[in-house]
Amino acid sequence: MQIFKNTDQEAAEDIFFGQLVIIYARWFVIVAMVVLALWSMNTIDQLVGAVLFIVPLMVINFFVHGRYLMEKPVNKLLLTILSVVDILIITLLVLFWPAARGIESQFYIFYYPLILAFAFVSVARNSIIYTIFALALYAAACFLGSAVAFDSLWLERLTIRMITIAAMGVLGAYYWRIQRNR
Repeated sequence: MQIFKNTDQEAAEDIFFGQLVIIYARWFVIVAMVVLALWSMNTIDQLVGAVLFIVPLMVINFFVHGRYLMEKPVNKLLLTILSVVDILIITLLVLFWPAARGIESQFYIFYYPLILAFAFVSVARNSIIYTIFALALYAAACFLGSAVAFDSLWLERLTIRMITIAAMGVLGAYYWRIQRNR
């Protein structure tokens, strides 16, 4: 006997079970940020500045993870807002990290797990919009935060990074669509 589900019920299940993907992606980013902060900071003042970027992500993730464990998951709107906050925090890292800013910052790698996790959970249209939003923020952070001249090497690095970030969102949306069709 087959059980037929409507699209609203399927979307709610996607959000409930998909939250775990976003939670673990965010924990991965938090642990990696802590390691990079401890590794690259030379003074206590720099470490305190780094903690200001990490603590909001931890607070968000404790809230979402706690709700998930109590089987009272956050809704789609709140999950989207929190994911946007994640992207904003990573963009601020790229823009204001003391050691390297703009295109020189290596923190762009944190966009990948967050965009992919959001694309696994959200409908394709929303994940593409989210990816475009992240790309726009990253490009703006590179233009505003880079101290180097905008030469061909700079443009090449930005283009390659933006293509790979966009690929995360597109491939995640494609995978979501394949799983939904099953």
